[in-house]
Amino acid sequence: MRVVGAESEQLGIMSLQEALALAEARQLDLVEVSPTAVPPVCRIMDYGKFKYQQSKKLQEARKKQSHVQVKEVKLRPKTDEHDLMTKIKHVRRFIEEGNKAKVTLVFRGREITHLEFGSRALDRVAAELEDIAVVEFKPKMEGRSMFMIVAPKVKK
Repeated sequence: MRVVGAESEQLGIMSLQEALALAEARQLDLVEVSPTAVPPVCRIMDYGKFKYQQSKKLQEARKKQSHVQVKEVKLRPKTDEHDLMTKIKHVRRFIEEGNKAKVTLVFRGREITHLEFGSRALDRVAAELEDIAVVEFKPKMEGRSMFMIVAPKVKK
């Protein structure tokens, strides 16, 4: 097997017993890096330190990720103009924070017979937010509620 030292120095091709003896003399571990290579490549290193550094890198990468949440706003088909504008402001704030927004329109009783009122309200929300958001899921009925999902526009 080909043996590589701790500081990437080439130690040459040697048998398993020789490599283990060399690693033991340096008080380090012999780790197989590339088992498919011909001959297989092993590295002499402190394996515990290596695992610790890998976990730290993973932790740092997770820290820099952005978490997108889906916030929800509920409306009714007969929601008045001012209340609708207030809900739109809430959705606008969610979008500006970088989150997605689910706009749900709930029908009660006989309101379900007039689906056009609901779709008009959701179209209005989409029109008010078109400068900063894009409709990810078009208005869709699910039981007695109609919903759509709005996401922030991708900046170029």
